[in-house]
Amino acid sequence: MWPKRMNLTRHADKRARTVIEVILNSRCVRKLRRELCAAGSREIGGVLAAEQVGDGCFLVVDLSVQRNGTYSHFERDPIQHREFIRRFHERMGHKPERFNYLGEWHSHPAFPATPSDVDFCQMQSLVEDVEQKSTFLVLVVVKLGLNGELRGSAYGFRPGFAPLRGWLRSIEKGAIQEDFFTRNLDSRKWKAKA
Repeated sequence: MWPKRMNLTRHADKRARTVIEVILNSRCVRKLRRELCAAGSREIGGVLAAEQVGDGCFLVVDLSVQRNGTYSHFERDPIQHREFIRRFHERMGHKPERFNYLGEWHSHPAFPATPSDVDFCQMQSLVEDVEQKSTFLVLVVVKLGLNGELRGSAYGFRPGFAPLRGWLRSIEKGAIQEDFFTRNLDSRKWKAKA
């Protein structure tokens, strides 16, 4: 579990804005490109395993892949991904305050690389589940662009709050192009549908 109190708010010009930065290491970028290419028009996904490298900043060092999605739907298998996170903790020396489960990822090969309404509802429901140990979760949505470039977006979820737009980056400059959309992220809307 990440530290309970994490300052995800930066103050500038007397206005607060919430910031989560998700950085993919080179290995994860290559893995995503390879898996997205192999999946073609099917959605795939998994979980993100990350190192907390700063306040609200996470380096994704590994990710699981589940390949059984359809053209417009992906649903992860929690048993498979629990085992992936268990092995990740073992490899990292059981230091959950530094290395931990960050959240989920999946692809939208036929749609924009931004969360759908269903994605927002599912993630908000997951973070508000009483059995959930995390105080926040991240959702990354990715796809390959027309020229084979990796496109994506990252959103953070906290119990009782609206989802927040994060930054999705890579260690490799220019390896990811962010997709954006303009939508009112009112948490009541997502909670009502969940």
